[in-house]
Amino acid sequence: MSDYMKRNAKLINEIEGKEVIKTDDTKDDLSMKEKVNELMTKLEQGLKEVFESDAYKNYLNTMAKFHNYSINNTLLINQQMPEATLVAGFNSWNNNFDRHVKKGEKGIKIIAPAPYTIKKEQQVVDPKTGEALTNFDGTPKTAEVEIKVPAFKISYVYDISQTYGKELPTLGVNELKEGVNHAKDFIDSLEKLSPVPIEYGETKGESKGFYSPTENSITIKEGMSESQTIKTMVHEISHAKLHNPDMMKENEGKSKGTIEMEAESIAYIVCQHFGIDTSDYSFGYIAGWSEGKETAELKESMNTIRETSSEMINRIEGNLRNIERERQETKEQKDPKETQKEAKSDEKKNEKPSLKEKLMKNKAKVKDTKPKDQVKKKERSQL
Repeated sequence: MSDYMKRNAKLINEIEGKEVIKTDDTKDDLSMKEKVNELMTKLEQGLKEVFESDAYKNYLNTMAKFHNYSINNTLLINQQMPEATLVAGFNSWNNNFDRHVKKGEKGIKIIAPAPYTIKKEQQVVDPKTGEALTNFDGTPKTAEVEIKVPAFKISYVYDISQTYGKELPTLGVNELKEGVNHAKDFIDSLEKLSPVPIEYGETKGESKGFYSPTENSITIKEGMSESQTIKTMVHEISHAKLHNPDMMKENEGKSKGTIEMEAESIAYIVCQHFGIDTSDYSFGYIAGWSEGKETAELKESMNTIRETSSEMINRIEGNLRNIERERQETKEQKDPKETQKEAKSDEKKNEKPSLKEKLMKNKAKVKDTKPKDQVKKKERSQL
């Protein structure tokens, strides 16, 4: 067990990057601490195992599906049920989705917040000066205050495949995935979220695009497929967000390999989330990159990847919705006569022909298919 886990076994537990102070050593409390410690041990081991090329790609797939979840919980879901697509708690499935967990299904363990409040005597300070106040006898003035302590517990979630009941509406991301076929909208949304201007032009050698910190711009190679253009844009926008001159302090000590790995991982997660082909992504180098790195360093990079990809996914979804809404508003603002004309035209196209129209159409077809010599005989008989 590492020093990190030894510290975790004491009264101070480091979970989700926060300090959790436990003050009640009841049997239940000790039992929960043991469960959390066991889970954290698995997390530490699992994080190292993730950095094998196939395992890493599988983990990024999980992160693409659960981009709003923490690093710890995406790791836990990936370890226990990598094929999961949509998870919720037992009661949440019942109350919010009218679905029910199948009998005998095993829950997926995750770490959930469980804050508690304690009362504590605290010295009173002057709100203006910040100086400690004293009583008439010179003793420190104290008051009982309630302090909310962040704590965590083991919770269980279930994948949709473990449930039955009412069908879920295909809203949000599913609609947006279909909308990715409208590449122009997707590219427009990327241009809107980019922190720097994006230009299209020539690039050197085999480069598909690049971010220039000095010129504060992104250049994307012209003439590429829509899919490749999108993937390159996400990659370079990641660089512009994370590796710009203003982020020099945060990136201090990061190798070029780490910087590229972060941008490539973000691009993979974003594209995977929206159903854009990611079969050409390869992370064969990941095992070599992670070798010799401490858990904290690995976790820091993974957290950067998770936060950035999640922010980009949420903003892209918002931009796509805005683009669609603007399109609808523009359509509604058209000349009423034009709109009415279009509506009538659409109605006519969708209208089923009447029986009389069908008979007239068939009669016309029969007339057109009469042999020419038969028509000529008829004409001669009339002379």
